[in-house]
Amino acid sequence: MPLNLDSLATPIALRPAITLSDDELMRFSRENKPYKIERNRDGEITIMTPVGGIGSAHEEYVSGEFYIWTKQDGTGKSFSPSGGFNLPDGSCLSPDVAWTTLDRWNSLSAKEQAGFPPICPSFLIEVRSQSDTRRALEAKMQLWLDNGAQLAWLVDPIAESVTVYRPGQEPATMHRPDSVSATAPVEGFVLDCNPLWQAAKL
Repeated sequence: MPLNLDSLATPIALRPAITLSDDELMRFSRENKPYKIERNRDGEITIMTPVGGIGSAHEEYVSGEFYIWTKQDGTGKSFSPSGGFNLPDGSCLSPDVAWTTLDRWNSLSAKEQAGFPPICPSFLIEVRSQSDTRRALEAKMQLWLDNGAQLAWLVDPIAESVTVYRPGQEPATMHRPDSVSATAPVEGFVLDCNPLWQAAKL
């Protein structure tokens, strides 16, 4: 059912009387575009506003650069910001950039691939926009690690920083780096960060 959220501040958290199934969540998301909708491990639904112009440009730049690398590398499959993943803890989350190996992807059935894939991305990137709080994104990054991500980046054009998350290690933050080079599982990917810092000043 389409929602009218014009008078409410987002993000909005809803707790349905009954946890939505994958099919119900997918239908609910389609009916309420362009809001971004996720489900946490307790079945609570979070509704987020669309990203603004500069934030959208940041997302497109980062995802575009990674898509080019993925196509050249050929060992994995990347996904757009609209793709949701069913994680081991029961949540369904959508990163701005996601990647998994072709072996893991091809091990899924056609039905699993068509729905919310029941895997945690091996590598992911979250890009902070004006509507995101830093604290909420940091908590989300830990959720990705807890569910099996091997490497995760929090790209923050607002603070002009990139924070790298790895299992069992403290997050490492770089302030205004010229570029960031990935380690396994996507070793070889290098993100030129200067366009992000330049755009943030506009």
